[in-house]
Amino acid sequence: MLAKDIKTGTVVVHDGNPVIIQGINVQSPSARGAATLYKFRARNVLTKNKVDIVLKGTDNLDEADFSRRDVQVTYSDATHLHLMDKEDFQDYELPLEEVEEEMQYMPEGLEGIRALIYNDECVGLDLPPTVEMTITQCDPSVKGNSATSRSKPATMETGLVVQVPEHIKEGERLKIDTRTGMFVSRA
Repeated sequence: MLAKDIKTGTVVVHDGNPVIIQGINVQSPSARGAATLYKFRARNVLTKNKVDIVLKGTDNLDEADFSRRDVQVTYSDATHLHLMDKEDFQDYELPLEEVEEEMQYMPEGLEGIRALIYNDECVGLDLPPTVEMTITQCDPSVKGNSATSRSKPATMETGLVVQVPEHIKEGERLKIDTRTGMFVSRA
């Protein structure tokens, strides 16, 4: 796959390991005849380490033997999160320490979770871009503070703490961006 054809979310092989592309920065040449550089911010699917890759537009990376399967969470125990494939009902399990960050964005009954399958083994989770969650605790807004755009911390149902605008109240449902952990809007 040519560097210029790689998009965010694509899984490619870099240095023998599968990496998922999370960000792309294209640097156009200032001199005539120079090559356009593609700077990729990626995450190693197996080790979760961040990787920076710089390629010319004509350089190649192989696409990984990789698939995404729609799954639902069946249960979690003390050590693992257990998932079930929605099509063939195959069970997958992931150690809780590997999905600790993703668990903050997974309220009960979340739809749209996809398992990242590499060599018939589940190596991670792909969450929807935004999730809806309910605020379980936040400070009340102070009257007269509406002239400035201040924010306050709000604790969501999963324990995630998000900065929200001053006018948001406890018990409201909000959309949260799973990539940045930021407040998007009311649900």
